[in-house]
Amino acid sequence: MGQNQQTQSSDEELALDNIQDLYRFFIMECPSGSLYLHEFKRMFGVVNGTPESLYMDSIFRAFDMNHDNTMDFIEYVAALHLVLRGKLEDKLRWSFKVFDSDDNGRLDRSELRKIVKIIYKIKKGSITDESGTTYLTSEEVCTRIFREVDVNSDGQITLEEFVEGAQKSEWVRSFLQLDVNPSGWVQRHLCDRKLCAKDS
Repeated sequence: MGQNQQTQSSDEELALDNIQDLYRFFIMECPSGSLYLHEFKRMFGVVNGTPESLYMDSIFRAFDMNHDNTMDFIEYVAALHLVLRGKLEDKLRWSFKVFDSDDNGRLDRSELRKIVKIIYKIKKGSITDESGTTYLTSEEVCTRIFREVDVNSDGQITLEEFVEGAQKSEWVRSFLQLDVNPSGWVQRHLCDRKLCAKDS
């Protein structure tokens, strides 16, 4: 237990030690003090008009906590914290927010279908069942997620159903993992600038 407390306290100290460097980096990238969607996409090398671009729109919306169409420094730090140190449940809750385009706390089939189609294109249609031999269409993926996650079969997925279902289903978690995600960029750019902890 003492070791866990030491690790937690060193993580907190690391975050405090790096906050000034992180702020300098943020201001260099976003001199206005606000990160706009086009800057966010540029950071990740995502081009408009691609499936990745549509997904990044949803990601940006989920990180824009006050819905002002920009990310301020606090939202930026919260995003980095989630990417670098977030627990599985926190990441799933964030994924749900990405999917929930009308922000009503429930996913209907059309919301799920929209994001599934984008992820399907990003993964170039290479989504299979557990055996890895049968390729699924985007509609089959959507049906499968509803079957595994919509516990009460009411045609809507609540946040609780989404989190519990994804924690229980390795297949759902695997589907949600993308090559296009912030952690790769964060590791390349921030760790290069010594903002991340060095491996011991």
